[in-house]
Amino acid sequence: MPSGRLVLFNGASSSGKTTLTQAVAGRLRTPWFVLPVDLFHQIRTRPDARLTDRQWQDVFHRTRAAYHRALVGAAACGCDVLGDHVLSEPWRLDDLLRLSVGLDVLLVHVTCDPAELLRRERSRHDRESGTARTQQRLVFAHGDCDLTVDTTHGPDEPTAAVLELIRRPPAERAFDRLRRDRARA
Repeated sequence: MPSGRLVLFNGASSSGKTTLTQAVAGRLRTPWFVLPVDLFHQIRTRPDARLTDRQWQDVFHRTRAAYHRALVGAAACGCDVLGDHVLSEPWRLDDLLRLSVGLDVLLVHVTCDPAELLRRERSRHDRESGTARTQQRLVFAHGDCDLTVDTTHGPDEPTAAVLELIRRPPAERAFDRLRRDRARA
């Protein structure tokens, strides 16, 4: 069974990943799964559970690990997948790199003007103030990607750029370079 493709959108919370993912999905001509990391947090039961901070951190870690396996599992089964994630901790990227060996993965960095990022975060009412700014410094620490898009002025130009990336992917993918660089280190 041939593997599907995985296009992974990485950026800070409120940077426009989900909006961009939906815009891209709406213009694709074939079926794709749309799997945002927030979906996994939404489908997890008992958000009211009385757990310690450490216990909640363990739950969040396992949720993200499950998300990684869902992305990779769907692509390995031949499904094309659009995922959006926040690669703000090195283990997240390392886990995805390890799991996705042999898969066709495109990594898209999603950026946004800091003032617009703050405005979006404040308008959401479901994020702790300052989260996006903190994540913005962390999500691109690994450096490499196949495409960087800026969603400050909406999804139209970034959508076109992502569709072109899907149509004409680079011969060597960022995930392959990152995997190789980490193996050397």
